[in-house]
Amino acid sequence: MSGIEIAEDIVLPDTGDGRCWVAGAVVVDDRGRAFAQRRSPDRKVFPNCWDVVGGHVEEGETVPEALAREVAEETGWRLRAIEAELFRLVWTPGDGVPRHEVDYLVRVEGDLSAPRLEAGKHTEFAWVGEDRLDLLHDHRDPGDYFIADIVRLGLQAARNRRRAR
Repeated sequence: MSGIEIAEDIVLPDTGDGRCWVAGAVVVDDRGRAFAQRRSPDRKVFPNCWDVVGGHVEEGETVPEALAREVAEETGWRLRAIEAELFRLVWTPGDGVPRHEVDYLVRVEGDLSAPRLEAGKHTEFAWVGEDRLDLLHDHRDPGDYFIADIVRLGLQAARNRRRAR
C-alpha cells in the first residue's frame, strides 16, 4: 500500500479467504509506552474493556488498508509503518463467528498527546508502560487478558527495534 512501510519479514494474511479477519495496531511512543483505549460500555464485544487500536478488515480490504482506516478512525493519526507482527489468535465472541486476529507493532504520525477517540466507541485512553500492564486486566477472567499480552509483546518489539538501531 502506497505510503505505508511494511517490514520485510512480515507475511500478510490473505483476507479474501472468506474468514472474518481482525487487525490490531500497537502504537508505542518515544517514551516506550503503548497506547490503549477503553471501549465504551455499550459495545457488544468486550464492553468497557481496554483495547488496542484496530477492528474488522472489511470486504475487499488488505490488512494495511484496514489498519490505516482504523488508526485514522480511532485516533486521528496516520499509519506510517507496520514494523513487526506480534500475535495471531482465533477467538469467538457471543455471535459464534470466529475472528482471525493478527496484531502488529506500528508507527504513526500525528499528535500522540491528543488522540481523537472515535465518538461512541471509546471513552478514554492511556499510555501504558511495562510497569502498568495490570491496568489492562480490567475485571475479567485471566484467560481474557490477551490485550495485555499483545501490548507486552508490542513494548518488547519496540524496545528490541530501538536497540537494533
